[in-house]
Amino acid sequence: MLTDLLDAEEAQAGHEALLISADEPDAPFDAKGATIARWRWTEEHTIDGPLPEGAGRTFFLTDGRRNPVDQIEAFKAWLAAQGAELARILCVVHCQLAEKHPQLRAWYDACLHFSDVALLTRRDGVDNKWISDFRARIASEFGPCLVEFIKKGRVHNPALVIEPQARRISHYFDEDADWVFSNADGEEIDPEDEEAVDDEEEFSAAVAEDPYMERRAGGTRRVRELPDIAKFLGA
Repeated sequence: MLTDLLDAEEAQAGHEALLISADEPDAPFDAKGATIARWRWTEEHTIDGPLPEGAGRTFFLTDGRRNPVDQIEAFKAWLAAQGAELARILCVVHCQLAEKHPQLRAWYDACLHFSDVALLTRRDGVDNKWISDFRARIASEFGPCLVEFIKKGRVHNPALVIEPQARRISHYFDEDADWVFSNADGEEIDPEDEEAVDDEEEFSAAVAEDPYMERRAGGTRRVRELPDIAKFLGA
């Protein structure tokens, strides 16, 4: 699958690179001449690993055994530090695993919330109705997210998958993120409601926090907690 994306016509404009978690085991991989580097997760929950020198289009593979929201949060800071620009976020859905463990729905929902493309793979033996229902739910809950099937480990239309138009519903990476206006008591008000604004002696504006980034009092645990997918993956 990655070979198809790296080999896509649009990806030939520059020197491609592939960043893989240091916790991923070594495996033979034909990167079509792309530079392969490793990143690591630090004790401070940040991403350590610079972009390879001279890299153009780069594929960053998150650690599939860690919390995706924690990695998204760290990735945003890492992206800014590299002076790089986000193109698309791809979510690879292991259909056999998702069907077998319905409790992983919350984990996949979090991934899809931030994703531009959902790539459905490992569909052998999965009930057709489950796949149909899963696709329908993506369409209803994650709107513009593109859904593609992986067949025999191949991407049917790599150019469509890596085309940089944003299709995710999350505004977490957007510069023009939604703003929330509130009064002195912290109550949300409509800035276009002139009467409501005139009644307020003071009001403030802040960028709306992504619902998956919200934390409970104390700041350690998030409001939306996700299952530990590592427990479902085995050794």
